[in-house]
Amino acid sequence: MFRNALAFLILLFCVSPLLAEAPKKLLLVGQGPDGHPPQTHEYAAAMNILEKCLKPVAGIEITLVKADGAWKEGPELIARTDAVVFFVSEGAAWLQLDPKRFEALQAMAKRGGGIVVIHWGMGCKEAKYIEPFVNLVGGCHGGPDRKFQVVETELTPAADKHPILTGIGPMKHKEEFYYQLKFAKEAKGLQPLLQATIEDKKETVCWAWDRPDGGRSFGFSGLHFHENWKKQEYRRLIAQAVLWTLKLPVPEKGLAVEVAEGDLQVK
Repeated sequence: MFRNALAFLILLFCVSPLLAEAPKKLLLVGQGPDGHPPQTHEYAAAMNILEKCLKPVAGIEITLVKADGAWKEGPELIARTDAVVFFVSEGAAWLQLDPKRFEALQAMAKRGGGIVVIHWGMGCKEAKYIEPFVNLVGGCHGGPDRKFQVVETELTPAADKHPILTGIGPMKHKEEFYYQLKFAKEAKGLQPLLQATIEDKKETVCWAWDRPDGGRSFGFSGLHFHENWKKQEYRRLIAQAVLWTLKLPVPEKGLAVEVAEGDLQVK
């Protein structure tokens, strides 16, 4: 009897910390329309889809926000998150236009937080925003010489066995890709993940970065067209990137990212 009770107490002592572990906090940041045609740059609708894909995953607490206007609560929200996804207009500049917002992101990164940027969320028109941004995120579609093009092309994996690419093979899509991206000069651990053939040349359009501060960053220059969220591979790519930046395991056969037809609509 005593032995059984002692064994139970030992087991409880070992398991209790795991049971008490707090969920990872994830912040999904979208915005309203930015002047692009309907069915493109649908930031808020896209973040709704991503939330649906990640909601079944245990151990994640999701906060979904629409960051229009001054977004005064932004620095506080970033400060208490473990990873953040930015699908916003001219994100590299937008983040730095509010010093408190960018300082909060820097502090979050310093403690090992994850950063995910999608399409124009990695962009800026003015070159002055590039270097501070790539030092956190790894890559940027920035400056007056930035390149973008609508193409129908094959996306091919540029890395072997990266967790983000689990269950994702070559795929052909019509997409507006940003390419000839600017990458951080000191980016040890940065790994191209997907390449698109543009103007007969392989261009890196997706990357993952194990940052020197212990955190992780991911970027994908596609998803201009909202239609592409209907494709399982695209949803899986972004959802698994979020898991990776949160340092959570990716399922062996890839994350199930099933959503209802209604969830894919812009409302």
